[in-house]
Amino acid sequence: MKIGRRTVLSLWLGWLLATTSLTAKDSLRVGLAEVDITPPVGFPIAGYFHERLATGTLDPLKAKAIVFRDGSKQAALVVCDLGAISTDLVRAVRARVTESTGIPAANVVVAATHSHTAPDYYRSLYLHLDGKESIPERAKYVEKLIAGTADAIAKAHSKAAPVSLSAGKATQETPVAFCRRFVMRDGSVRTWANYQNPDVLRAAAPIDPKVTLLKIASPDGKELRGVVSNFALHLDTVGGLQWSADYPFFIEKKIRAARRADAVSIFTAGCCGDINHVNPRSKKRNKTDFIGGSLGETIDSHLGKLTKLEQASLRVRSTRVKLPLQDSAPGDLDRAVELLEKVAKKEKIDFYDHVWAKNRILIDNYRNGSPTVPAEKYASWGLSRAWSKIGDALPVEVHAICLGRDLAIVCLPGEVFVELGLQIQQGSPFRTTIVVELANAAETQYIPTRGAYAQGGYEVTNTTLKPGGGEMLVEAALGLLRDIASSQD
Repeated sequence: MKIGRRTVLSLWLGWLLATTSLTAKDSLRVGLAEVDITPPVGFPIAGYFHERLATGTLDPLKAKAIVFRDGSKQAALVVCDLGAISTDLVRAVRARVTESTGIPAANVVVAATHSHTAPDYYRSLYLHLDGKESIPERAKYVEKLIAGTADAIAKAHSKAAPVSLSAGKATQETPVAFCRRFVMRDGSVRTWANYQNPDVLRAAAPIDPKVTLLKIASPDGKELRGVVSNFALHLDTVGGLQWSADYPFFIEKKIRAARRADAVSIFTAGCCGDINHVNPRSKKRNKTDFIGGSLGETIDSHLGKLTKLEQASLRVRSTRVKLPLQDSAPGDLDRAVELLEKVAKKEKIDFYDHVWAKNRILIDNYRNGSPTVPAEKYASWGLSRAWSKIGDALPVEVHAICLGRDLAIVCLPGEVFVELGLQIQQGSPFRTTIVVELANAAETQYIPTRGAYAQGGYEVTNTTLKPGGGEMLVEAALGLLRDIASSQD
């Protein structure tokens, strides 16, 4: 049969249009990767207010990355088995990632799981940036941490490929998360109380029992490639002097045993500033393997029940929110130095005084960068070259990474109270919203609700912010989500 030029041209145009349509529909590509960032023995362990040096490794610490590529649009989220993320670390990682992958720095989010058996790298990084870290092993680890975190994103970027995505949420039926703040009979709020205390009336806040999920599979949906999970529960269940990723290690173990041995399990911390694993009605504490195993069971049993994301185009927005810093009264800095000198001499002081004094040093560094009080002498977590002399507010970032109309990943700085995360979820115009805390900045310390400041407690003592910062983050996050939901890009 003879085919004319017009017929050939028509067939070619039809093929081209079909191919273009297919490419547009399947243009989103996703990559996953992980890199070991375990420190050496002898490196300081974070999580408390005294120095602890690691004696070994229970399970490895990792930087785990997911990269989204949609035409010219790109975004990355890397989650590290760390207590928190300093702004200095974010800047160092972003510089390397942008150079190696072309992902815009503003579209790179670095978050922490909040493990309390992870490295206290903050002082070493702070000193290393000026070439002042005098312990070679610590300086070497800081380089490993920066390089490893950036490399996880670069590897995920290179592996980006067409995928099938599904998202949704499950309810954690087995109780593993509990509010750790309690209303007392005198009207105050006490952190870490329990119902054996006759003055305890009730928990001061709810919990968030939802496990929010993003499943990444092969295009046909048959082969699991990775899972992004999110749950609001503090990672302080291990203790001891050995490196550990805490209960997310057992989530990974469960998923890999049940599904695929090389699946990447990326756990993100939900807003859990006032949530921990201690059941106030029981003298027995849940162990790390039980918590992680139970959450892993919940995740695994719901992976087949998630909603497939259709036309999951990538949209990314971010904004800066200037969170007002606390004021320092005359004499505060002198009093803080006096208290911390007592700590250095092994003298006992009130725990809340210790927390208050450390934060006075940090606030002075952010506001004034006082040369008379070297912050690195008295603090570690919270030290920042980037924000030294920043002024009266911390210009933190809020990110929203959205896929189509059904999934949003919101990333917030600091240790955020659960009520604030719930407000974002409830006000989100997306079917599934993952709210990630401890992203891109640790310098805020805790971020309580405005009402919590009137109640008191540990978390209110351990913040650098004035009341209202948490509500500002909620407003910013919902503004980003509304903007994306109503946009046509």
